Amino acid sequence: MFGEKVIELLKEAERNSDTIDLYNDEKIRQIIQEMHILFKMNMDDANATTENKSLWTTVQVRHSALERNKRCLLAYLYNRMNKIKTLRWEFGSVLPPDVRELLSDSEYEWFSKYSTNLASYMRSLGEDIGYSGIDLTENLRPPKSLYIEVLCVTDYGKLELEDGDVIMLKKNSRHYLPTEECQTLIRQGVLKQII
Repeated sequence: MFGEKVIELLKEAERNSDTIDLYNDEKIRQIIQEMHILFKMNMDDANATTENKSLWTTVQVRHSALERNKRCLLAYLYNRMNKIKTLRWEFGSVLPPDVRELLSDSEYEWFSKYSTNLASYMRSLGEDIGYSGIDLTENLRPPKSLYIEVLCVTDYGKLELEDGDVIMLKKNSRHYLPTEECQTLIRQGVLKQII
């Protein structure tokens, strides 16, 4: 039956709405191959319809199946693109290796271009009033307090704060730091917030 593979693909994507799954290259290839077969069959029947008008219904049904497959594939890719955008805001410009493996090469290329465009946009913010840019990825959620207690998970080395203080981040050391200074390091897994 037409469209079964594309429905399986959409169900697979819907199953994990919060996370991104491995790019299903094989199923997408099968769907595109099915679309090529449907198109070829339609072309053959459309050329034969001058003698036989009863084939019009078949051509229309196949054309509807083609359009449905196309819309479903575009929905699948659009959904993945939105999840990749979310990954950029959560992890920054460098993806962890386990997340990187889930993306296709073209998706990773899109992620890199999106990341570059976002970085250049953030650098351009505030130029007219003398700032060298604003990092929009900081404080994705409003902080509950200005300072938080954090535990250093790995040996990071020296961290210079905005006020000029230098803090040595060693494994298993605890610090009471400004929230805005810690957000990036928490997302990168260097620090862990103590609640």
